[in-house]
Amino acid sequence: MVVYKVEVFTGDMMCAGTTNSITIQLIGTKGESDKIAFPSRGSQIPKGKDEFEVPTTSSLGHLVLLRLQTKHHIFHFIDKEWFCSKVVVTTPEGETVHFPCYQWVSSDKPDVKNVISWLMILDSISVKTKSVFSLPREVQFSFTKATEFFLTIGTKNTHTSSTLPFFFTLMVSCCLSEYVEEHWKEDTFFGYQYLNGINPMMIRRCSKLPDNFPVTETMVKASLQEQRSLAEEIQNGNMFLVDYKNLDGVTANVINGKQQYLTAPLVLLHKNTDDTLKPIAIQLKQTPGDDNPIFLPTDSEYDWLLAKIFVRAADFAEHELNFHLLRTHLLSEVFAMATLRNFPMVHPLYKLLMPHFRYTLQIDTLARSQLISKHGIINTFAAVGGPGMMMYLKKAVASLTYSSLCMPEDIAARGLESLPNFYYRDDGLKLWNIIQKYVQGVVENYYCQDADVVKDSELQGWITEVYDHGFNKEPNTGIPQSFTLVTDLVKFLTMVIFTASVQHAAVNNGQFDFAGWMPNAPISLQKPPPTTKGQSTEKTMLETFPDINVTVHGLATVYLLSKQSDDYVPLGKYTDDQFIEKIPLEKIKQLQKELNIFNYETKIRNVELPLPYTYLMPEHVENSVAT
Repeated sequence: MVVYKVEVFTGDMMCAGTTNSITIQLIGTKGESDKIAFPSRGSQIPKGKDEFEVPTTSSLGHLVLLRLQTKHHIFHFIDKEWFCSKVVVTTPEGETVHFPCYQWVSSDKPDVKNVISWLMILDSISVKTKSVFSLPREVQFSFTKATEFFLTIGTKNTHTSSTLPFFFTLMVSCCLSEYVEEHWKEDTFFGYQYLNGINPMMIRRCSKLPDNFPVTETMVKASLQEQRSLAEEIQNGNMFLVDYKNLDGVTANVINGKQQYLTAPLVLLHKNTDDTLKPIAIQLKQTPGDDNPIFLPTDSEYDWLLAKIFVRAADFAEHELNFHLLRTHLLSEVFAMATLRNFPMVHPLYKLLMPHFRYTLQIDTLARSQLISKHGIINTFAAVGGPGMMMYLKKAVASLTYSSLCMPEDIAARGLESLPNFYYRDDGLKLWNIIQKYVQGVVENYYCQDADVVKDSELQGWITEVYDHGFNKEPNTGIPQSFTLVTDLVKFLTMVIFTASVQHAAVNNGQFDFAGWMPNAPISLQKPPPTTKGQSTEKTMLETFPDINVTVHGLATVYLLSKQSDDYVPLGKYTDDQFIEKIPLEKIKQLQKELNIFNYETKIRNVELPLPYTYLMPEHVENSVAT
C-alpha cells in the first residue's frame, strides 16, 4: 500500500465554493487510483483548501492526469459550480506534481465547442454574438470587473437627460488634459497625433503624390523651408501622406433627423528641419475637382481649421471601427475562440495564450450589443454608424493583412523607420522584441524541432480555424494556413500576444485624452464639407459640430472605453499559475525583469517630453483586450 498526499485549492472569487460532492482520481503511467470523495469541505468556501490522502495498492508511476468530478446532492436542486484553482499531489517517491486548473467545474458542464461556436458577422471575420451569460464562466468578468463596468454604464445612462451636458462638462474640465484643449488648433499638434495619438496607424512616407491629389509646387511653397522644392522634399524623405480612402463612398448616418457628413480626405504632411510634422495640404474628397479644393495653411483661419476638423472626424471613424474594434477586439476574439476550441488546458500554447484573452469574449459581446448593434452608440450617434457602418467595416476587413499586424513589418512598409519623435514606434518595437524573446523561450522548450510543430494536430487545428473563420480562407491576407517551422510559429504567437496587449493599449488607452475634447475628434459632423474657399467662419465651424446630445454620448463612450479597471492585470503579470515547469517559469521572470527595466527607461524619457507618451509603458499595458 502506498499513499498520495493531495491538496486541492478553491479559487478566491465570490461564489467559488460549492455544496456539491467532489471526487478525485489519479492516473499515472502504471495505472490509476480509485475515485476518492473529498473528506473535508474546504471546497465549500472561497480560497478554501482540502487536504487528504489517496491510497493505492502500488505506485501509479509518473502522474499524467487527474480526474475531478462533481455531483449535486439529492436534496440540492441546483448544480453549484465550483472553481478549482489547482491540485498539488505529493507522490510516495517524494515528487511534487502540480495540476493547474483555474476552471469552473460542474456535473453537467458542456463541451466548450458546443458553447463557443463561430458565426459570420462580416465578410471575412467570424465571432460569437450571443449574450454574455452564454459564455463559459472562465471567460466572464470577475465580480469586481462586472460591478465596476455596469455601475459605469448605469451612471452614463442615468445622465442621458438634460443633466448629462452639465455632468460631462464638469468631468471634462476636471479630468481632461489641458494640453489638448489648448493646442488642438495648432498644426504641430495635428501632425503629432499621427505619430503618438490614438491612431498612429495610417501615416506613411510619401514617395510619390497620388494622381488624385494634385498638390503643386506653388501651393506648398510657403510651407517648405530653406527654399527646398516639393520634389526635393519628397526625394529627401520628408513628406508624409495619410489617405482615408476606405471612407470613400460610405453613406453617412442620419442623427436627430439630420443628415450627417463623412469625408475621405488626403493629407500631406511635411517634416520640418526642427523635426516637427505639420500638415501642408488637405483635400477632403478623393476625386479632385472645382468643388473639392485643396486647403492650405495659407488659407483663411476657418477654411484651414474646418478642413482639419473634417480630417479629425474621419480619423475618429477609422480609428474606432478599424484599428480599435476590428484589429484588436475582433481579432483577439478570433484568437481566443480558436484557443478555447482547439487546445486542451494542458497544452503549453493554451497556457501561453489564455492570460492574454482575459475578459475578451465578454467585452466584445458587450461591444456588439451596446456599441455597434442597431441601437448601439456608434450606430446611433456616429457619422460612420447607420447604413454606412457595415459598408465601411467590409472595406476595413478587405485591407487586413498579416504583415500589417506585425509591427516591425508594418513600420518598414510605411517607411517610418527613421521618423523622429515617433514614440509609438520606439516603444512598440521594444515591446515586440521583448514579447518575441519570451515566446521563443517558451515555445522552443516544447517544440525542439520543426517536426514537432508539423505533427501537433491541435496546433494545426487552431491555425486552420483562425484562417478559416478569422480571415475567410483568404490567401491574400498572408495568414498562414498551417505551421511547418518553429520560427513561423514564434512570429505568429508574438503577433497574437502583441495585438491583444500592446497594440490594444496603443489605440485604446488615450481615447479620452484625445477625444474627450470634442473639436479634436468629433464623433459626427452635421454640415457638408466646404466646396469653395473664403466662406467659412467661426459660426460655420460651430454649426458643423454635432448636437450636444451626440457630443455627450461620444464623450461618455470614449471615457468608458479608456477607463482602467480596478482588477486590471498589466503585461507580464500572470495571476494564475498555468506553467509549472522550470524553463517557462524562468522565461516569465526574465520577461517581467525586462518589462520593469523598460518601464523605468520610458519614465526617464517622458520627463523631458512636453507631452509624455505613456500608453505603452508596461505598467499601463493590460495583458489582454479587457476594456
